[in-house]
Amino acid sequence: MAGVSTASISRALNTPASVSAELRARIDAAIAELGYIPDAAARALSSRRTRTIGAIIPTVDNAMFARGIEALQRYLSSQDYLLLLATSGYDPEVEHRQAQNMVSRGIDGLILRGDVHTPALRRLLAMQRIPFVNVGVYHPDKPYASVGADNESAARRACEYLLSLGHTDIGVVAALARHNDRASARVQGIRQALEAAGLDLRPEWHIEVPYKLDDARQAARTLLARDPRPTAVICGNDVLAYGVLLEAERQGLRLPDDLSVMGFDDLEWSRHLRPSLTTMHLPTDEVWTRAGEYLVRTLAGEAAPLHHEVDATLVVRESTGRPPRRRARGA
Repeated sequence: MAGVSTASISRALNTPASVSAELRARIDAAIAELGYIPDAAARALSSRRTRTIGAIIPTVDNAMFARGIEALQRYLSSQDYLLLLATSGYDPEVEHRQAQNMVSRGIDGLILRGDVHTPALRRLLAMQRIPFVNVGVYHPDKPYASVGADNESAARRACEYLLSLGHTDIGVVAALARHNDRASARVQGIRQALEAAGLDLRPEWHIEVPYKLDDARQAARTLLARDPRPTAVICGNDVLAYGVLLEAERQGLRLPDDLSVMGFDDLEWSRHLRPSLTTMHLPTDEVWTRAGEYLVRTLAGEAAPLHHEVDATLVVRESTGRPPRRRARGA
């Protein structure tokens, strides 16, 4: 229909710059009329590439992951790559099985969340020579790629901000640390800030829960029932902070007069709440886009930085203020 050889069509599809604009227009018109779609399996056999990138995330029930995957999909699409997505439920064994499934389907590269992976998964990727990158963490001392923030440092700065306001009674509602190195690093950063100020993270003021509003509200009920109770609460992410805010409001507390609350991630809702949420902003779109860039460049044989650190920045809003004065017991 286009009146050219199959070789010319192949060049037009695979290296458009190698044919003239007039020829490309004729071929495009024939493709549109015929509804032609290149056979991906045949192309993969000849090139040994499927132009497919896999990504395994803990869950889709989290606005931060959804936003990151959207940014990744947008970038990969612009590079003519397909995204294959799976979830692990924060279980390294499930993550390994999902990776096996993706490898069997011919992925060219893989994006993983964090750096808690089974030895079997690491062996699989090494034996199959599949490039991968860990997102959400920054580990410049490791021999494999990472893109993310220094979670420990970011959490330390968050706690230092509350300390600068005069808070010394600081509680933590954290994500479950098991199989979650981002969550454990954030708690460690808070401990470092408290210890530098001559304080400790009291065990009864440190609660780990799943990333669910109901669980965060229950954690807040537990913390607020303590005697004494914290004057400020740092949360492992913004969703947990929303739960603490809702429970504090239900109990009639005024924020930040009676309680300060800080989140982590800076989701879109955080600036629209009343009070709006003080949080640590993470450039989620940049993290996932740069992870995609690393794999695309590596697969193209181009040099790409092995590690990339993004900045976590403090965003001060209405949910934090100076601590209330402690009343003497029995007063």
